[in-house]
Amino acid sequence: MKVIVGLGNPGSEFAHTRHNIGFEVIDALSGQHSIQLTKTKFNALFGKGTIDGQELLLVKPLTYMNASGEAVGPLLHFFKLSAEDLLVIQDDMDLPVGKIRLRQKGSAGGHNGIKSLIQHIKTQEFARIKVGIGHPQRTHEAVVRHVLQGFSGEEQMEIDSAIERAAKAAEAWMTLPFPQVMNTYNANK
Repeated sequence: MKVIVGLGNPGSEFAHTRHNIGFEVIDALSGQHSIQLTKTKFNALFGKGTIDGQELLLVKPLTYMNASGEAVGPLLHFFKLSAEDLLVIQDDMDLPVGKIRLRQKGSAGGHNGIKSLIQHIKTQEFARIKVGIGHPQRTHEAVVRHVLQGFSGEEQMEIDSAIERAAKAAEAWMTLPFPQVMNTYNANK
């Protein structure tokens, strides 16, 4: 079994904000593969299904972004899964709006959701799909405001395309070696 986790914040007030792009990719995969997210355990909403014959869990942590690991760590443990079975979809302010970048491992890079995951699963060795949300000015207040707002009309077209590409990359990860998936999707503009 594999696990695809989309990072975000629960609640309607955070829906369709920049920080919730991970949830949107999970919603896209859920719809495309008829995997209903109806189960809750360990403060996570999830659904079981298959993609290309491979069993998986689609997961949205119900913790806030900064505590995502509190949901994902126990879920991995319960299903006896390792970091090798995990793919995380996250927002990335250092990428232009709509660009995606896949990484096989690495530090949190200032992303508090990833920092929490690393802390709770005790490794940086898990695959990620980063979706660019653009970067505001460098003040802390501007960053907080930026990640909790929606996309402009112009940006929305780029984001819709990025969600689609991220979902396709996640599907490819189910059956192909991740370096091969990275080569395909990191080269794609």
